[in-house]
Amino acid sequence: MLARRTHLRFLFISAVALAVCPGALPTAAQERGRPARGRPSTGREEGVGGGHIPQRGPAPVRRPVPAPSVAASHRDQPEHPEAPHVHANNDEWVGHATGRADPRFHLDRPWEHGHFTRPIGPQHIWRLRGGDRNRFSVGGFYFQVAEADAVFVNDWLWDNDDIVLYDDPDHDGFYLAYNTRLGTYVHVLYLGT
Repeated sequence: MLARRTHLRFLFISAVALAVCPGALPTAAQERGRPARGRPSTGREEGVGGGHIPQRGPAPVRRPVPAPSVAASHRDQPEHPEAPHVHANNDEWVGHATGRADPRFHLDRPWEHGHFTRPIGPQHIWRLRGGDRNRFSVGGFYFQVAEADAVFVNDWLWDNDDIVLYDDPDHDGFYLAYNTRLGTYVHVLYLGT
């Protein structure tokens, strides 16, 4: 009887603690850009994806490399994806090296639909809520994958994957959408609500 009371008391205290401090337990996925808490790295050396979230976006490119004429592979190691990706151990953004002069990401009218005014960065995870590369939704806001990156989203789950949005320091008008499951990212345009 005493063991049962102790167990029930523990459950009650745990429930109250979670109600008062919801960040006490890691969450499987955040909705609508709410802050992420307790999202551990996979701990794999040079690993990609698996829930890892880069703590920062890419730095501006200082020494650009020429843009490929077609979608090139970004596989830097045999087990890594062919798409642009981020290394889990050091947050290196593989494939973000062409710089400001890359014609594939030039827009005559950057920010045509305005800036995305909701929170972005590693503390804000957005769940994909339908669509495809041409128009997808996160939290009632719409984006489009850049044509040059369209081949890199064939394995995205458009109604279930979690993404994190980062500013693109080199290409005005674009954000970078990082898929936490795959560890890959693409350039996206904000389309509005």
